[in-house]
Amino acid sequence: MILYRKTNSFRLRRFPAPEPPFWCAGAIAPYGARRATPIALDYAALRATAAEKADVTVSENMRDELERTRTLPSPMLIDAAEQAEVVFRRGEDALAICAERRIAPLFLTSTRGALPRNAPDDTVIAIAAWPLDLDALAELFASASGRWGVAVPVIYPVSTAPDLLAPLADLAQQHGATFFAALPLDVDATARQSLAQSLDLDDDTYAMLFHADLEPVQIATERHIAALAAERSMADFIVPPRWPERSNWNGAAMLTLTASRMIAMDHDLDLAGTIARSARAVAELDKSIQRIAEAASLSIVETLDEISVEMLEEWIATGDSGFARHVNKMWRSKPLSY
Repeated sequence: MILYRKTNSFRLRRFPAPEPPFWCAGAIAPYGARRATPIALDYAALRATAAEKADVTVSENMRDELERTRTLPSPMLIDAAEQAEVVFRRGEDALAICAERRIAPLFLTSTRGALPRNAPDDTVIAIAAWPLDLDALAELFASASGRWGVAVPVIYPVSTAPDLLAPLADLAQQHGATFFAALPLDVDATARQSLAQSLDLDDDTYAMLFHADLEPVQIATERHIAALAAERSMADFIVPPRWPERSNWNGAAMLTLTASRMIAMDHDLDLAGTIARSARAVAELDKSIQRIAEAASLSIVETLDEISVEMLEEWIATGDSGFARHVNKMWRSKPLSY
C-alpha cells in the first residue's frame, strides 16, 4: 500500500556548476524522497535507503509556488520517478512551467513511472532502470519518443551483473535510446540489509555486500556500462537538454565529465583537479566563452589552465575535444571484473 500525503512544499535545488550524472543547474522534486519499497532511491541526493512503507509526500500547489519563484535555473532536472507521477502528474506541471519560461528540462522517470504526455520540444527524458524489470522496461521504451535514454542505478549485486546489463543495453538500442549511462548511488547500510533480506545471496555475495569496499565494483560497473553504450553507438552519459549549444554551462559540463572520469580512474589527479577548477570558473563566467574565443582566445581568461583552454576552443570549433575523447576511450577500455 502507498500512502500519499499532500503538502504545500516541494524540493527545489540550485547548483553553481554542472555535476554528474545529470549536469543540470537546478532540480525540482514534486514528491518526497521515499517513494517505493523495499528500497527507496533519492535521485537528487544519489542515495538508496530502506523503506518499510511508501509514505509519499506530494506537492499540492506546485504550479502556484513555481510561478511565484522569480528565477529558475536552466537546464532543470524534473525528478518525477516512481508511481506517484502516474497518479498526480506533478512532473508534467513542472514541464509546463519550463515551457512557459523557456527553461530546458531533463525529465526523470523510472520503470514504475510515467512518460510525459505533453513535453516541450527540447525535453530530454531519462528513464531510470529501477526496478530492473526488462519486460516492464521494454513496454516503457516502446512508448518513448523524442530524445531519451536510459540511466542504470548502480546497486550491487542487483544491477552490476554483466549478463543483465548487456540485454538492457540491447533493449535500449533497439527502441532508439540516445544514451545509456550509469547512475552511481550511495547505498546505505539499511538498504544493504533490505537487499540481503529480499535476495537469495550466496556466502561470497553476502560478504561482498557487507564487508568489502564496493567502490571498485561501482567504478568497474560504470565503465562497463559506458563500454556497452559505445559499442551500440549511444552516448555513455546522460545527455542534458540543448547539449549542442556552445554555452558556458555545456563547456563546463564537458570539462567536469573529463575530470571526474580521470579522478575515478586515478589518472593524473593533479591535472584532473585543475580541469575541474576550470570547469567551475567557466560555469561562473559572466561573458560567453564562445564570443571570447571568436574575438580573441580563451587564454585571456586568467582562471583557465592551458589544457582546459585547448579543450574548450576545440569543442567550440568542432563540438568535440581530442583530450576528452582520449579520456573517454580510457574510461571504456577496462572490462568488468571483480
